[in-house]
Amino acid sequence: MKTLPVHLDLFALIILLGVAQGLFLGIFFLTGERGRVVSNRCIGWFMLGLAAIIAEIFLCYTNYMFQVLWLIDFSEPVNFTLGPLYFFFFYARLHKRLPRRWLWHLIPTVIWTLNSITWFYQPIEFKYNSYLHSYHPELSYIESDEYLPEDFTNLRDYVSEITLLSCAIYAFLSFLEIRKAFRRRGLSLLKPAPNHLGQLRNLVLLNLSFPILGIFIKPQFYEDLGDYILACYLTLLIYTTSFLVMRSSDFFVEEPEPEPEPPSARKKYEKSTLSEEVEEAVLQKLTRLMEDEKPYLQSDLSLPKLAQLLGTSSHHLSQLLNDRLEQSFFDLLATYRVREARQLLQDTGTTNLKIDEIAERVGYNSTSAFHTAFKRLTGQTPAQFRATATSSRSA
Repeated sequence: MKTLPVHLDLFALIILLGVAQGLFLGIFFLTGERGRVVSNRCIGWFMLGLAAIIAEIFLCYTNYMFQVLWLIDFSEPVNFTLGPLYFFFFYARLHKRLPRRWLWHLIPTVIWTLNSITWFYQPIEFKYNSYLHSYHPELSYIESDEYLPEDFTNLRDYVSEITLLSCAIYAFLSFLEIRKAFRRRGLSLLKPAPNHLGQLRNLVLLNLSFPILGIFIKPQFYEDLGDYILACYLTLLIYTTSFLVMRSSDFFVEEPEPEPEPPSARKKYEKSTLSEEVEEAVLQKLTRLMEDEKPYLQSDLSLPKLAQLLGTSSHHLSQLLNDRLEQSFFDLLATYRVREARQLLQDTGTTNLKIDEIAERVGYNSTSAFHTAFKRLTGQTPAQFRATATSSRSA
């Protein structure tokens, strides 16, 4: 069997970086407390799948596959998991659960995995020829009569096209889910949006562009020769996801220094480290912020983020809420969100909104959490409150 020397260039380096970062992100999302969140598990497995596919492209593009021919097409069964997993990620981020009958989406993966057995156990000559067919058609094949029956679906010659079609379908479904989420909040898809929705929209558009790029690239190259371009684009997708993860992390936000206390300031509370004047100023700023900008409508609002908006520290804000308002941060959020929900439930212009849509509008990702907070603060469920308001108007 004739082999070629290992070929390394800038594209090979970019692809290798994508493999490393894909493995890192996959493990990151699947481990610890993060792994308990269904959307994190979906994106984690998606990243590992991307890493496997990009790794095979790296081996083929650099000619290193000649050294490990037993690995040829090892990632092919993963092809039909990419589209569903990415769609599951978006759906779970928006609805906190997987779509109904989600297992049906994985049937093509199961079929192709079973089909892959018919070439995983082929002799090494068959795998050598398969590699040449895709990446080095200029080399001569090895003739052999020992090949096993292959591909009971008779679709393997079209696997690239079917994979791109699958990615396009699920990217479009993800786009529809994001568009629905924006419409439920009365937002334009093309305008600035709350942090988590804006990030999801950008990821959807980036993912939607991948099959479009594939449609333009594939016809320009023989078999898989253009896959290195797609691998570089997938690397871009992986690093974009990494950037968004770091961007939304409070770990990288510098905590503001507390305002210095006047030497003569009288402390109202023995344990307080803030002067009474500073406390009043922060409370007034908090009230104005919550009334005017309504940051509580953002589902990802956290104590550190609110503290940063107020120019104080998380510790001092928590202390202030507990001492002066006798509320925790989550109690404060619930108070404002439930008040906003009551207005929506009484408003005749929003009678078409379902309870879960109202929950999402006021910042709740979980409808059950919304129900719990609403009943605790009003003594009624949202449906009961709406019914009471409706009967009062008609009386």
